[in-house]
Amino acid sequence: MGKVYKILIVEDEMIIAANLSLQLKNLGYEVSGIIPRGEEVLAHVEQNLPDIILMDINLNGELDGIDIVNSLQPKYKIPIIYLTANADDYTFNRAKETNPFAFISKPFKKVDLQHAIELTIKRVEEEKQFDDDVSSSDIPFVLIDSIFIRNNDKMVKVYIDDVLYIEAERNYCKIHCKEKEHLVVSTLKDLDGKLPSKNFLRIHRSFIVNISHIDEIATSHVVISKKALPITNELKKELLQHIQKV
Repeated sequence: MGKVYKILIVEDEMIIAANLSLQLKNLGYEVSGIIPRGEEVLAHVEQNLPDIILMDINLNGELDGIDIVNSLQPKYKIPIIYLTANADDYTFNRAKETNPFAFISKPFKKVDLQHAIELTIKRVEEEKQFDDDVSSSDIPFVLIDSIFIRNNDKMVKVYIDDVLYIEAERNYCKIHCKEKEHLVVSTLKDLDGKLPSKNFLRIHRSFIVNISHIDEIATSHVVISKKALPITNELKKELLQHIQKV
């Protein structure tokens, strides 16, 4: 048996909310709550995290549905399906900025609700599968003369001689090559430990360089392919010693 998705209804017209609740239960979903005022949403979400929120844009009170979504998104990644009877461009553009999964225009049919939720769940499950695939198999494999990097659904070989430098981006690394860039799931520290030391040297907390591609060593930076990369004094000494040994 698959997961039963919990759906929160934020709707101030109680007849519509009750009808939504009945239709959702008939479709096999769990209704985590019905909330008529936007100001009450955050407290409910903190206590009973839903999988999806059906959010009416036009709510009574100081905050409308878009305001509520904006307040939720910094903390929660919950798919939003907007309910609206107001389809003007200004409202639509405000709502679009919050990246909703769907819009349902009032009055709506049961099939509209069913399709919007099914498409939302399909997208959620695909994104989760993608995240799982990336976390488990996107780590590069380093060989003597090359690195295997995931590109879509396959691993591709990148020759070490083609790598110019590697840049840290949080838990990712961007590998800058002669012709293109590759984004891989790895910290710079982990990648540094795998790369051959005769070719690569970490010159800064955010950069590893391929020594053979350094065009210039300045006071506080090195230049590779016209790109200035910062270097610390201590690592500059290490770089100079490394070059002298080669």
